[in-house]
Amino acid sequence: MFQQFQFSASTWLWTSPFSTRDVETLFPKISAMGFDAVEIAVEDPAIIDKEVVRKGLQRYNLKAIVCGAFGPTRDLTHEDPAVHRNCFEYIRQCMDLCTAWGAGFFAGPMYSAVGKARMVPPDQRKKEWELAVNNLRTVCDMATAQGLQIALEPLNRFESDLVNTAADVCRLAEDINHPAARIMLDLFHSNIEEANPEAALQQIGQRLIHLQVSENHRGIPGTGTTAWAAWRKGIEAIGYSGTISIESFTPNNQELAGAVCIWHPLAPSQDQFASEGLAFLKQWTAAKTSIPNQTLLTT
Repeated sequence: MFQQFQFSASTWLWTSPFSTRDVETLFPKISAMGFDAVEIAVEDPAIIDKEVVRKGLQRYNLKAIVCGAFGPTRDLTHEDPAVHRNCFEYIRQCMDLCTAWGAGFFAGPMYSAVGKARMVPPDQRKKEWELAVNNLRTVCDMATAQGLQIALEPLNRFESDLVNTAADVCRLAEDINHPAARIMLDLFHSNIEEANPEAALQQIGQRLIHLQVSENHRGIPGTGTTAWAAWRKGIEAIGYSGTISIESFTPNNQELAGAVCIWHPLAPSQDQFASEGLAFLKQWTAAKTSIPNQTLLTT
C-alpha cells in the first residue's frame, strides 16, 4: 500500500515571474485547496523579498520547494566563462532563498539552457558535457556549504539536447560524483522520453528527491494518456517519499506560454487545474489496487 505523500503546486500555474506581491494572492488559496507545499519558481531573485515569503509560508502553513529557471544567460555549458559566473551567482541567490525558507534542495535543469536543442558534433557534445559536470560539481560544493542538495531535472528532446532520460541524468550524477547531486523527474518530460516508467524509476532509485507531474498534454493530471499505473508501481518499488508537485503554466502570460508552447488554456481556470489535479493525485496515491491508465476523475 502507498504511503502518505505531501503535495505541492507550482507558482507557474498562476503567475510569471513570481514576486513578493504574489504571496498574499497565491499562498492562501494554495493552502485552502489542501496542498502541503508551494513550489516557488524563481525567475528573478531581485523581485522576491525572502522575509515576506518566509512569513507567508509560516502564516499559511506551507512548506517551500525552490525551482530555478535557466535561459541563455544561465548556461553552464556556454563557451563564455562569464555566462557561467552569472549562472553561479543566480544559483547562489536561489540557494540563499532555500536556506531562508527551509527548503532542503534547489531543483531544475541547471546543467544547460532550456531550449538548447541542436544537432552538434560528438566532440562539441563531449566538451559541453564536461563543462556541465565540472560546473555542477562547483554547484554541489555551494549546496553543501549551505546544507543543501541539488535536484537535476532531465528535459524532453525538444527542450534539451544534453539530458533527456533517466539514463542521461543518472550518468550526469555519476560523473559529477558528489553526494549533493540528486535527481528530480517531471512526468511531462518522462512521458515523452521513457519507454518503461518502472525501469526508469528503478534506475534512478534513491537518488530521486522530487517529482513533478502534469498530463502528457501538460494539462490536469488524470485527464490524458499518462501511464499512471506504471508510474505508481515504479514509485512504490523505489520507496519514494518526497513531495509530488503539480507543475504546468499559466496561459495568461504570453511570454511564458510561448516559451512552453501553450497556445490555449488547459483548464477552465488555473484554480480548477490545481484543485482537480490534487484530487486526482490523492486518489492515485491512496489506491489499494492497480489503477487503469486513464482518468480517475470526471471533469
